[in-house]
Amino acid sequence: MPMPVLATKLFVPLARAQAVARPRLVDRLDAGIRSGAKLTLISAPAGFGKTTVLSDWVARIGRPEAGMRVAWLSIESGDNDPVRFFGYLVAALQSADAAIGAALPAGERPSEATLTALVNDLAGSAHEILLVLDDFHLIEDPSVRDAMVFLLDHLPPTAHLAIASRSDPLLPIARLRARGELTELRAADLRFTPDEAAGFLNRAMGLALSPDDVAALEARTEGWIAGLQLAALSMRDRADTSAFIAAFAGSNRFVIDYLIEEVLEQAPLDVRRFLCDTAILERFTAPLCEAVSGQGRGEEMLDALERANLFIVELDDRREWFRYHHLFADVLRARLLSGGPEHVAALHSLASGWFEANDLPEEGVAHALAASDFSRAARLIEATIPGVRKSRQDATLLGWLALLPDDAIDRRPVLGVFSAWFSLVSGDIAAVEAKLVRAERSLETGHDSEPGQELDTLPVTICLYRASVALATGDLAGITRHAGLALELTSPSDHLGRGAAAGLLGLGKWAAGDLEAGVTAFGEAARSLRLAGNLTDALSTTMVLADMLIPLGRLAESRRAYEAALREATTTLAGGPPTADLHGGIAEVLVELGALEAAEEHLAAGAALGDAAFSSEHHHRWFVAKALLAQARGELDAALELLESAERHYRRGFFAEARSIAAMRARILIVQGHLPEAQAWADSLGLTPEDALSYLTEYAHITLARLLIAQGDPRAAGLLERLLLAAEGGGRAGVVRELRALAGRPAGEASGAREGLSNRELQVLRLLATELTGPEIARELYVSVNTLRTHTRHVFEKLDVNGRTAAVRRGRELGVL
Repeated sequence: MPMPVLATKLFVPLARAQAVARPRLVDRLDAGIRSGAKLTLISAPAGFGKTTVLSDWVARIGRPEAGMRVAWLSIESGDNDPVRFFGYLVAALQSADAAIGAALPAGERPSEATLTALVNDLAGSAHEILLVLDDFHLIEDPSVRDAMVFLLDHLPPTAHLAIASRSDPLLPIARLRARGELTELRAADLRFTPDEAAGFLNRAMGLALSPDDVAALEARTEGWIAGLQLAALSMRDRADTSAFIAAFAGSNRFVIDYLIEEVLEQAPLDVRRFLCDTAILERFTAPLCEAVSGQGRGEEMLDALERANLFIVELDDRREWFRYHHLFADVLRARLLSGGPEHVAALHSLASGWFEANDLPEEGVAHALAASDFSRAARLIEATIPGVRKSRQDATLLGWLALLPDDAIDRRPVLGVFSAWFSLVSGDIAAVEAKLVRAERSLETGHDSEPGQELDTLPVTICLYRASVALATGDLAGITRHAGLALELTSPSDHLGRGAAAGLLGLGKWAAGDLEAGVTAFGEAARSLRLAGNLTDALSTTMVLADMLIPLGRLAESRRAYEAALREATTTLAGGPPTADLHGGIAEVLVELGALEAAEEHLAAGAALGDAAFSSEHHHRWFVAKALLAQARGELDAALELLESAERHYRRGFFAEARSIAAMRARILIVQGHLPEAQAWADSLGLTPEDALSYLTEYAHITLARLLIAQGDPRAAGLLERLLLAAEGGGRAGVVRELRALAGRPAGEASGAREGLSNRELQVLRLLATELTGPEIARELYVSVNTLRTHTRHVFEKLDVNGRTAAVRRGRELGVL
């Protein structure tokens, strides 16, 4: 969505006229940067001058001769949306160096890929950069915090982060402190010393207090800057300041209430009313204040408040947008509530109307909700859906929906369907169908939703969500039924809807074991996604297609698909997502084909792009392929470690789990002879040779068959026979070949193969399963290289293979290795 108020968030606040220089603090911050500290943290309660200290520091180090560029971001409560926060963060950095983040896509959640690109841009900048995040305590979203942890962990030496917060942020503070990479100022550091208090009260605030009065007031406030300022404002027109100071006592809350009352009571009635009425606003400008307060002269009033130091804070260097000091605003709002909730609701309605009229719908929604004007809020939310979803600010939309009552949602089927989506993505699957039914009912009986594309495509969307529920619950027939209906309902021009429907159909066919139909459906999905302009997702379907082509025995076709996708990703997408995923996927196919060196090259190419370049749903594939490569080379312990890494990176997603990482691990354990551990895996799943078979359990049951063979269990033959019939019936030629090789082992082919190889040839085969080169194997056997070649040729002939990798694989299948 457009961010017309972006300039209000990116600024370097100027030192106020009443501020007092505090070189001792600025010197400490300077020393921290010179020592190489990554993070400067200023953490203290409200009113301790955190922003002012940062401003003074920035005023010093941001001078051209200092060689440091500053990017400043003032955080608001609405910035908890990850997309919104990341957009503002990049814009702030671009104010220091326009090249930073210039190539990043707009409106996306911060992923490891985008964060890595941002770090690389910082490292490549010709300038030293200080990023300042003010009011960081307003950030509560875990994904935003995770993104900041990533940036902090990977900051280049030329970049530095400074944070001002009312509470310690959830960042690795202890670790940074232990490493000497943290500079921190706390409340005890920020408290005014007696000399600073004297300078502030007498010079900045224009009072003429005696040293004893200053010392008494400093002691009573414990150097708390806001308390000193409030006291100073109250004393401006008092004749007996010493008596006031002597009576100044009590807890902070009571002192604040007393002083605010003193300040407000001395202000004219129209100023007091203006202050209280506009206190509902997180930020304000003169026309907005006029609309809410009903008073004219908004700009004049704001100028007067600034001159009177009534806790008004500039938000931009054009002096257009402002906010109240947070503590002052809290007290004003408490005073406003004493006039009754009806008046407060009316003010929020006026604010909502102004924000809507000025094309700022997000704040219009917030004020409509605060006014309990749910009809207006629902209308505004529905109007923002296309923009919010296009910019992927899903968290904002879902947060709004959670605040709307059911009846407001039910009158608008567009909102009703997206409320169902909210339940779907949050894991409340049971609530989805009831919401979809209510949305359908309102479509038939009358509703308030506005005409447009969202309403027109609602029947398709409903079908897609029902298919998603069926996929989540394992209802294979339901997936096909609902996704098929969605495909029937889509118009020829609705490429995104057609792509989603075809993809769900393909997933359903895959889960049911109808891989040929799944391949066809995913081909259609990829074509529709291309027509919709979504090349990234279209290329990502290659991984799913390959997962279906491999068991079908179409390895060469799978390799060609990967190679074509990689060429396009490299040229059209400049190597961006999903290039790294594709490298990991093709490596797995190449291992199956015995092209180990080519597989290793692709694994290296994917790794070179960095962890952040992999998608969360496909990252584990790289580790799986690396494990299969290690297994093919006989490095079984390394393969097990890689599979553990794959397990850590695995995300369930919507894809069929036809081949679990745990089952791959069990197969290696069987080869190693660790049969009790492999049996524990089978027991954990409750696998038995008599189980009913399905495609989704096929790989696990074949693994069980391998275990039974290794244990000498005669039940292996019956299980293999049933598995073979199922694979042949499903046309899964690749699986059929594996099963026939295994079936030959209970029938005695393994012993025949073992007897067919001489002891010397068995030695050669076992050495071929290691990383030793040909000459190294010859030296190990004390034979010439030519003699080794003769032995190797005999091994290949007896095993009916034509290469070292195939011979090792065949040897493992037959139990020779």
